Amino acid sequence: MSSFSGAAPASGSLSLSQFRTFALASLGGALEFYDFVIFAFLAKLIAAHFFPASQAEWLRQAEAFGLFGAGYLARPLGGLVMAHFGDVSGRKKVFTFSVLLMAVPTLLMGLLPGYEMLGVGAPLILLALRIMQGAAIGGEAPGGWVFVSEHVPPGRAGLATGLLTGGLTGGILLGSVVILALHAALPPDVVAAWGWRVPFILGGVFGLGAMVLRRWLDETPVFREMHVRAETASSLPAKILLRDHRRAVLCSMMTTWTLTAAIVVLVLMMPPLMQTLHHVSPSETMLASLAATLCLTLSVVVIGGLTDHLPLRLLGVLCGLALAVGAFGLYGLSPLFPHTLVWWAALSGVCCGFVALVPAGMLRAFPAMVRFSGLSLSYNVSYAIFGGLTPAIISALTPQTPLAPAIYVTATALIGGIALWFSPARD
Repeated sequence: MSSFSGAAPASGSLSLSQFRTFALASLGGALEFYDFVIFAFLAKLIAAHFFPASQAEWLRQAEAFGLFGAGYLARPLGGLVMAHFGDVSGRKKVFTFSVLLMAVPTLLMGLLPGYEMLGVGAPLILLALRIMQGAAIGGEAPGGWVFVSEHVPPGRAGLATGLLTGGLTGGILLGSVVILALHAALPPDVVAAWGWRVPFILGGVFGLGAMVLRRWLDETPVFREMHVRAETASSLPAKILLRDHRRAVLCSMMTTWTLTAAIVVLVLMMPPLMQTLHHVSPSETMLASLAATLCLTLSVVVIGGLTDHLPLRLLGVLCGLALAVGAFGLYGLSPLFPHTLVWWAALSGVCCGFVALVPAGMLRAFPAMVRFSGLSLSYNVSYAIFGGLTPAIISALTPQTPLAPAIYVTATALIGGIALWFSPARD
């Protein structure tokens, strides 16, 4: 692994087996994130099926989004448990199990009877399935970053994690495309009656297929070497982290805060904010969201590859500035030029390349013995806190100024850049 202050030159070509590893890891990650986000896209229809019809529509929708939020709350615990076994028993087993833990609940969501048949049991079962999904997603991103980075030659970890991150964000893009195709293929009343179940069933089936394919992956060379040398964690990895690696955990949590701000504010919250603040049509905001997500997916691959060649500190400064530019362009300049939102959204997606620096910095901050647990603890706890608080903060600040989203993203970019600068680095 290259040092923090300067990037090691890339060495060693990637084999066909390593590209296969990236493909299978990225495919599984994309399907997991697809399974996780389609719940949000279909929340209104889910609310109509799983909560009493006697309740007000706004209350049912609020309850459905509450179930969506429960998935975020389950991420830290699920991620820590899976990371513990990943550091002690092996990366491959946990990496394969996380897809299974996501695919089964997703498939069951598509088949689960509604409130009319199960009564109060319907939302309770849905809550349990959502918690299982949250636990799965808590292990997927950290596990994937560790898995692919330990499968590549020195100086290629940035490209590997960039490709995987592109797969994860591609899952959000896939979810958007499937929902658009669903509404284009079926009449609204059919979608409301049973069509909404199709994306869940598709995600569950393909997720099970991805789990089977992941069984063909090999354990990482780094873990095999640690196992031979008996260097795997002999006590709780979380205990080692909090005793010996507090600085790495803190810096990693701060960079993850920047990651959540970039994705939540510039991609996920952008459609409702633009509709509310500037009265942009829903169709235009949905197209803009697709453009932003596509450009984000491409950007993280490119920036991830650059971390193998350029100092991470330098990239932190440049990408932090770019993130601020993208945020102010999207929320400050796009309203001044009607019908250009798609282009500004695409630019903001490109400027979200900072997201690729987060796993690169975390992988360099933790030793192999507790690497999985270090990434999982930092990433999931930070995402649970700031992923949950960011929408509330933005909602509270936007009445004061329509530039609040851009100001918030810029502030987190500064925090993330400082955290990257002071994050420890290991060879």
